[in-house]
Amino acid sequence: MSNLKMKEAALIYLDRSGSLQKFIDDCKSYNDSKQNYAVYRFNILINPSDIVELDAELGNHILHQPLKAAQVFQSVCFIAVKTLSLIGQLQTENQINIVLKLTHLPPLPSYSLDLCHFPLDYTSQRFYMMQGIVIAMTTVTKYTQGARFLCSDEACPLSKDKQIVEIITTKALHAFQGYSNSQPFRFQSLTIFLRDESVNKMNIGNEYKIIGIPTCVKTSQTAVCIEANSITSCNPKVPSGISDNLRCLLSLTSGSCWKFTAILANIFASQIVPPGTYSLLKLCLLMSLVQTSDRNKELEDCLDILIITSDTLLVERLLNFSINLVPRGVRHPVSTEIFPTLSRNKYGTGAVSIQAGSALLAKGGICFIGDLASHKKDKLEQLQSAVESRSTTVYISGKKFGDDMDQQMTFPVQCSFWSFVDMDSSSRRNTQKTNTLIGQMDCSLIPANLVEAFGLLINCNESSPCHPLLPTVQHTLKKAIDPEGPLYVASKQFKTEDFEKLLSFAKNLNVEFSLEAERMIHGYYLASRRIRTDCICGPKLSASALKYLVSLSEAHARLNLRNKVLKEDVLIAALLFETSLTLKYGATVFCVAPNALFPFELCNEEYLEQRDIYLTQCQQQLQQFIATYGPGTAIFASDE
Repeated sequence: MSNLKMKEAALIYLDRSGSLQKFIDDCKSYNDSKQNYAVYRFNILINPSDIVELDAELGNHILHQPLKAAQVFQSVCFIAVKTLSLIGQLQTENQINIVLKLTHLPPLPSYSLDLCHFPLDYTSQRFYMMQGIVIAMTTVTKYTQGARFLCSDEACPLSKDKQIVEIITTKALHAFQGYSNSQPFRFQSLTIFLRDESVNKMNIGNEYKIIGIPTCVKTSQTAVCIEANSITSCNPKVPSGISDNLRCLLSLTSGSCWKFTAILANIFASQIVPPGTYSLLKLCLLMSLVQTSDRNKELEDCLDILIITSDTLLVERLLNFSINLVPRGVRHPVSTEIFPTLSRNKYGTGAVSIQAGSALLAKGGICFIGDLASHKKDKLEQLQSAVESRSTTVYISGKKFGDDMDQQMTFPVQCSFWSFVDMDSSSRRNTQKTNTLIGQMDCSLIPANLVEAFGLLINCNESSPCHPLLPTVQHTLKKAIDPEGPLYVASKQFKTEDFEKLLSFAKNLNVEFSLEAERMIHGYYLASRRIRTDCICGPKLSASALKYLVSLSEAHARLNLRNKVLKEDVLIAALLFETSLTLKYGATVFCVAPNALFPFELCNEEYLEQRDIYLTQCQQQLQQFIATYGPGTAIFASDE
């Protein structure tokens, strides 16, 4: 009687949810097909909440005994086929293969499979929900539905595609971040089997919620695997605002378009460097961080940063600290690969396993690759290609991996790269050039094309007026005496959590350009391209330069928590970009001082006002530069 009651409830649910009509349509497709089928497969979408409300016993079976629940639906569907004469060739109930596709699971701990907790439960044969980031996947291979052997006939209607994917929990990303107070820990990837319509639904680097049944697979090592039932992309919640202290600071500086970000750069990372030092670098880091994304979507506004410095230890600490402020900040380990690599699949399916690499793992975030000099020439060439094209390609040799033909797969690279170069390395001192132009930085250790590929080149010289040495020495000594104690008032007022919340809120702002800002950014780009065009080598500014200018302008607007990009944001973008161009190619008629963004030490309100006056003068100079060399002027050739 209990079984009969569940069948009645199953039929009522199918009718109410519209699944019965879909089932009838699927039967019609099978019946009209000219192929002969031994097994007829049907997907039935199940909402556990609706089922439990309709019949608690059936709902309990679906959640805790899904194989028995599938038999209930199998019986109901078989009766429907026979009663309505839907499939003439169908003979027995066992020919119907029912797959229950769950929309969700109850949001209770017992239904969640935490990849950080061991041992994992693979004996209960029920549904669990797990969440993780794809770190590897295989190419697609064939398997035979409803059988434990592989059919040799390629045209067999039961021969479908399958794919194996490896995921790690989001918490495991801490292992790839260079600055963490947490204790050492280990993590293990979890294998997901994708079949039929689930194949190619997951991308390397993306985060997903997966509902499936854990099972144990015997390979060279015993491994827990999941037969995926349903897959959904993960999009984290956007914070509702910023901290009270930052909101108060934003209100106090509302009369200026430049003060708020100046103060942020001044006080940022006071745990690592004293306030007022490395302000230019810290502003660039914040602007790069605010252009990251937590969502599984294309990231088009990358801001790559290459730093020339004589204090690699301090810069490295600052970068390590910064990447921890976003969920996808990855510190690339030197012993691993930046880009995807190939290996043989350990499950014996004959498929090639593609391992993500640090760049794809940092999707939507930052990939900090350390000292450029630590990478070999071929890796630097691969990096240059990826930065320029925003993609990377792996070549799969058919001969090596047992296939009939070679393949290639291209993956989008959707992260910003951070790196640095040591000014004081012995190899650099021995190869310094003497014929550099005014303002140009000697980057002879690095391939010129790679330097050009990075959007921003920043010179961090600790002995310059921008980076006084004494505060840094005092900071280091105080930290040695009291590692955990706050050293400055700013450290107490604006904590790391405040910056995390600010970045998380600001990067989700949708910004648009004002007409004035749009004209200025195009005018500056065209004028700068005009004066940096060589009659022999052509223009030194590539088309991607305009994208960087747009991204810089948007970043400054977002950091100011504005939805509209103003001409004041374009000025900051132009000054940063021109400073970078000067380091690469030398100064031009639009001469920008190295400390143009922070010409004064920001000690009080008076210095902030002086900086605003100075930047206003810079804006007038920029407008004059555009008027002289930009489009519509006599010097601007028509073909340009």
